[in-house]
Amino acid sequence: MKKYIYLIKNMGLLTISNFSSKLLSFLLVPLYTSVLTTEDYGTYDIFNTTIMLLIPILTLGIIESVLRFPLEDRKRAVIIYSIGLKHVVRGFIILVLFCGVNYLYCFSDLLFNYAPYFLLLYITAVISQMLQNFARGIERVSALAVSGVISSFAVIVLNILFLLYFKLALIGYFLANILGMVFSIIYLVFALGVWKYKIFEKADKELEKEMLTYSIPTIANSISWWVNNAADRYIIIGLFGLATNGIYSVSYKIPSIMNVFQTIFNQAWTISAVQEFDRNDSNGFYRTVYSVTNFVMITVCTVLILLTKVLARILYKNQFYAAWQYVPYLLISILFGVLCGVLGGVYTATKDSKKLGSSTVIGAVINIIAGFVLSLIIGPMGAALGTLLSYVVVWIIRLWDVKKYMNLKIKLKRDIFSYAILTIQSVELIYFKESFWLYMLQILFVAFIVLLYIDELKIIIGKVRFKR
Repeated sequence: MKKYIYLIKNMGLLTISNFSSKLLSFLLVPLYTSVLTTEDYGTYDIFNTTIMLLIPILTLGIIESVLRFPLEDRKRAVIIYSIGLKHVVRGFIILVLFCGVNYLYCFSDLLFNYAPYFLLLYITAVISQMLQNFARGIERVSALAVSGVISSFAVIVLNILFLLYFKLALIGYFLANILGMVFSIIYLVFALGVWKYKIFEKADKELEKEMLTYSIPTIANSISWWVNNAADRYIIIGLFGLATNGIYSVSYKIPSIMNVFQTIFNQAWTISAVQEFDRNDSNGFYRTVYSVTNFVMITVCTVLILLTKVLARILYKNQFYAAWQYVPYLLISILFGVLCGVLGGVYTATKDSKKLGSSTVIGAVINIIAGFVLSLIIGPMGAALGTLLSYVVVWIIRLWDVKKYMNLKIKLKRDIFSYAILTIQSVELIYFKESFWLYMLQILFVAFIVLLYIDELKIIIGKVRFKR
């Protein structure tokens, strides 16, 4: 029972950290969609999305090692952090040089116009990610939770100040997000005590080699997940322009509610997955975690599909309202993304970073090809369907591959049936006329899915009662 309590405790602390920021992002959507143009929002989104791609490439994926290695060797935490920081600085220098070349030859007008903000957004994002991973690696999850609250409070105040009072539009949006991360970084530097580290001492070359041996293969995994998360945006920009991407990007704001659970769970699960790994799963820990997580995500997904149009009317202003139609398929995509994260914990526990990336590489290729072809046929909706297909493929591959590492027993037929119901529910909402009977059928879908997972519901209730 202690292992479940430990996982739940970490999830609770990470909920404070992540829920505040995601809830903030969710609640500020009406502000963004009323103040920013679709082109503004699309521009920021493409810079932010590009940074998520560049971080693992420019740092050689070292941030993953900053998380994984302290979990089994806390004594060398200072050296691990120092090695991570060295590669972060190197990567930033490379990016500065690239922006300098673009300033001289102007390969990209967009980068030329926003280079300072792009660089500031990158360096704050990469340092923030490294500190967050290091906090998890040394099991200082409480500090991570506080930093999330600080960042969220700063972002909301600064967005209101820059967007409504100073009316800085896109520049204000950049500055609010950059400074929000700066406040979080300052807190973590002192809370984790890293300001006291002697980071310029002679490095441990063997440890650095070991960290890079683990981290470099994760680059393929990170890039592939980035493709799964972001390829649709680039396809839409290429085929339909920045304004359409601005609308499509806003559609992710409702799925971001589910993404809160995905982020929280994955961050807490990595720690428990390493500590509780058992090839035979003799105590059923992995099986229980997978089944309960699957139930929670399916339930949240089916409820959000039901409420999609209601939430869209509240959140999406003006021309942004059209974004609602992409939401159901993106919600199901995140469901499979969470399940892939549970299965990915097995690879992390066994330090098999090479196989971790193979499934996501295949998914990324499918995302690009399917998203592009379907977008040509049916418009931007094709990009959303390509994203969904890629996540499903990754889930199937990992589910099959995990059998090599451990005996994971799940009720697969029931799960597939429930996924089919979610798909039917989505199709009905998107393509059928809005009416009383449509929503009655949607409610029946929700109730039926909950009944399918009554055993998992009993497990959750049992754990809560035991804790009391």
